[in-house]
Amino acid sequence: MAFYFIFARMLPSLDAIFWNVNPIIAHLGPVTLRWYGLFFMLPFVVGTFVLTHIYRSERVSPQWVDVITIYMLIGTIVGARLGHMLFYDFEALKADPLVVFKIWQGGLASHGATIGILFACWLFARNNKFDYLWVLDRIVIVVALGGACIRTGNLMNSEIVGKPTSAPWGFTFPRDTDHLLPLTQPLPAGAVAVAKVAQPDNTYAYQVVPADTAAPADAQMAVPRHPTQIYEALFCVFLLALLYSMWNRTKERTPRGQLFGLFVVLLFTQRFLGEYLKENQVAFENGHMFNQGQLLSIPLIFIGIWVLWRAGKDPENPYGYAPRDLGKAGDPQPAVPAVR
Repeated sequence: MAFYFIFARMLPSLDAIFWNVNPIIAHLGPVTLRWYGLFFMLPFVVGTFVLTHIYRSERVSPQWVDVITIYMLIGTIVGARLGHMLFYDFEALKADPLVVFKIWQGGLASHGATIGILFACWLFARNNKFDYLWVLDRIVIVVALGGACIRTGNLMNSEIVGKPTSAPWGFTFPRDTDHLLPLTQPLPAGAVAVAKVAQPDNTYAYQVVPADTAAPADAQMAVPRHPTQIYEALFCVFLLALLYSMWNRTKERTPRGQLFGLFVVLLFTQRFLGEYLKENQVAFENGHMFNQGQLLSIPLIFIGIWVLWRAGKDPENPYGYAPRDLGKAGDPQPAVPAVR
């Protein structure tokens, strides 16, 4: 939890945590390094070490880790981007199908990433003679790590914010200009005034108005909000610890589908409930009983319950299977076949 406060400072009133972190780390020539990109790639790097340990412990060659990481990387990016366009911005996709390739403009959906990961793991299992649920039971440990990193990236971007709150741990996000509110005087506890300032290139920037300065007439305000990114990140850390400890007790005798089913039920139940604390991401969600994130979570919860109920009950395949490429002493066996 302490990490989240490295770049934050408490407001003088101690009513909220002022979060005004620049999402850009540095400009290196034409390349812009962003916190979100760093946290997006981090689980693919760290995850290879985690997955290598898991595979070695079950006498599966760590060479497979490189193969499945490629599948996962492609599946995550393609699924997340297509999911965003199909679930949240379909009108833009209809108007210009090529917009799907403009990832630099932003727009990735976690439910789309989930579908992409499921499809990528299915392809990996089919092409390399792994049991599909065996693969999913191990990969969800790494996916939980990825969820924590992605939500941390969202925090660095000041996006996916929660609804206003008076809780002392509320975050004030002046960079989240999509959810600024009309300015009131005096300012609510923990709020700051934000002014829209014209730039020389005919664009606009938003600046925090100092507390001892009169705010312009057209200024708005950022109020303390639930840090829902942190809530979800911490829940993913909990899932990571839970799933890894369960796997570590049973390893190759882990009931087939148990970890995957539990992960899906817990993650998307939390996502469904957590949406009540979030601001809607797109306008068409307003006025409905459930928003898009909740509607997409419901079928995944039922799938997870079904998989969890059947976990380990197949008498002919209770634990799943994978190529045992390592001997008992950990010596490599014949080379892993090339990806087809």
